Amino acid sequence: MPIHLIWGDDYEASNREIEKTIKRVIDPVWKSFNYSQIDGNEPKQNFRALEEVQSAPLGNGGRVVLVRRSPFCNGCSIELTSKLEQAIKLIPDNTHLILNNLNKPDKRLKTTKLIQKYIAENNLSDEKNFTLPLPWDIHGQRNLVKDIANRLNLKMNHETIDLIVDSIGNDSSLINTELQKLALLSEANNEILNIKEPQEITQTIVKQQIQNTSTNALEIANLLLKGERAIALYKIKCLLDNGEPALRLIATLTGQSRGWIWVNLLDEQGNKDVNEIAKLAGIANPKRIFVIRKQIQGKSLETLLAIMKKLLKIEASIKLGTNPIDSFKDNLLTESKFLTNS
Repeated sequence: MPIHLIWGDDYEASNREIEKTIKRVIDPVWKSFNYSQIDGNEPKQNFRALEEVQSAPLGNGGRVVLVRRSPFCNGCSIELTSKLEQAIKLIPDNTHLILNNLNKPDKRLKTTKLIQKYIAENNLSDEKNFTLPLPWDIHGQRNLVKDIANRLNLKMNHETIDLIVDSIGNDSSLINTELQKLALLSEANNEILNIKEPQEITQTIVKQQIQNTSTNALEIANLLLKGERAIALYKIKCLLDNGEPALRLIATLTGQSRGWIWVNLLDEQGNKDVNEIAKLAGIANPKRIFVIRKQIQGKSLETLLAIMKKLLKIEASIKLGTNPIDSFKDNLLTESKFLTNS
């Protein structure tokens, strides 16, 4: 009776892991009988998941019950906790329960302790996390590209990897899509040239195949800070056109803006301890403080607050149903002090 706890904001990687488990466990002929996908946002559906996971599979192979947006480790009611305690002992050996959530499990919850204890004691169960590197974590973004390239059997040097990072950022789904294109191109070229060994992907090929319009939220934040609003809007449109969720983009931008304001305030107060500043500002990597200081050099607190005000207005507008690109245009194209280099 295996349990799989899969979490993290890298939807692409999480989904690959889920699909791999489904293919390994379920006989394709019996999938319609032995596979259930549950929406954890619906309370009644979670109780249904615990009922179904107690059922043995029909026919050949095993059974999988997948709970998307699982609440079991991130906010569980007393009734659901009690039901889980009963059900976990009754799951058949060849039935698998997959609990998937964007957020890290809350170790304080009784359900989390129960599930993680079960995983620790059961070799057939596991916990895996797939977390995207932060927009300023260049090393993490490089590793993300390397991992996907290795999975697709692509050879590329450090310079080519850096070019992909600069072009795409930490968008796992887009990186995977673009590298798949490069893999297909490489395979086709090898067939034409009758070459069996994979050839190295060069920077020239990357520049030709990956759209020059690719960008990332960190680059957009820097453009806003410099007052280059037209370029920033163009980059924003490119991201939205490529499927970037508008609220995720605005969350990254506001997070970056919040960091600027905190560092500016603490520096003005004479606080020079980067570790303390990082802790107060909620920045995981203290080394990031040096980068922020360089970014905001010569910028007034008034300018930084003006940027934050604009971003919060955009967020509110999007949540009220305004088309995302219109929200960005309406707020960023209006005259404001942050558009100067003050």
